[in-house]
Amino acid sequence: MAANLREKFSAHGFDARVTLAASGKDMTSAAKAALADGLPIVVAGGGDGTINAVASVLAGTDARFGVLPLGTLNHFAKDMGIPLTLDDAIANIARGVPKRVDVGEVNDRVFLNNSSLGLYPDMVRDREKQQRRLGRGKWLAALWATLGALRRYPFLSVRLRLADGEEHARRTPFVFIGNNEYTMQGFSIGERTRLDGGRLSLYVAQRPGRLGLLRLAWSALRGKLAQERDFDVLATESMDVETRHKHLPVATDGEVNIMATPLRYRIRPGALNVIVPS
Repeated sequence: MAANLREKFSAHGFDARVTLAASGKDMTSAAKAALADGLPIVVAGGGDGTINAVASVLAGTDARFGVLPLGTLNHFAKDMGIPLTLDDAIANIARGVPKRVDVGEVNDRVFLNNSSLGLYPDMVRDREKQQRRLGRGKWLAALWATLGALRRYPFLSVRLRLADGEEHARRTPFVFIGNNEYTMQGFSIGERTRLDGGRLSLYVAQRPGRLGLLRLAWSALRGKLAQERDFDVLATESMDVETRHKHLPVATDGEVNIMATPLRYRIRPGALNVIVPS
C-alpha cells in the first residue's frame, strides 16, 4: 500500500513520505513530525475521523492540507468538492489550490463537520460496543444501536448561552452543532454549501416523542422543517452548553468522547488551509 501511494504521488512529481498509521495517536504523531520538519503539504487518507485527527494538528498553521477520502461517507471531502476516487484525489493535491476554511471546536477539540449531544453519541457508543463484543459488522451494529437508542429515547435538559447573550433552555433528545450551515431539508439534507461563513449552526428539537421525531424527518424531506414550531435553528460564533450532568458523551465527526461540562463551543474562522479543486 505504501509503495503504491508513493508511486502514485511520484507520477505527479511528489517525493511523498508515507506513514501507515495503526491508531489515531500514530496519525497525530506523524502529522506533528511533518510540521516539525517544515513539510509544506500534509495529506490524510481515511474516513472523516482520520481526516479530523490530522486536521486537528494542522488547524492554525500555514501547512496545506491534502485529503484522500478513503472512508465510507466522506462528508468533509464531499462538502469541499474533493474527488472521491484515489487517483483523482491525488491529482487534486497536485493541481488544486489552497482554500482557508473554518473549523469548529468544543472544549479545545476540533471538528470539521459537526458535533452532537444526546441520541447520536448514545448510538455510536452502543454500535462500537456491539462491534467489539459481538463481532457484528458496522452497518448491522448501527441498525441495532439505532433501535436501542430509540427504545431508550433519553432526554437531555440543557441551557444554551449564545455569543450575543441570548439564552435558550431546552429539554431535547438531541443537540446538533454544525461547522457552518447545514442544509436541513429536501434531498440535500446534511450537506453544506460553504465552510468559510464563520458561524456555528445549531439545531435543537424541543420535546418530540418518537412519532414527533419521525414527523420532523418527514417535514425535512418536504422542505417544511423551518415551519415546525418545535425545531430551533440558530447561528452563533460561540456557545456554552450547560447541563446538570458533570460529564457528557459528545460526538465530534463520528468519534465520541466524555467531556466535562459546561461545553464551550466556538468557531475558528479560516483555521485550516485545504487543497481544493481549482
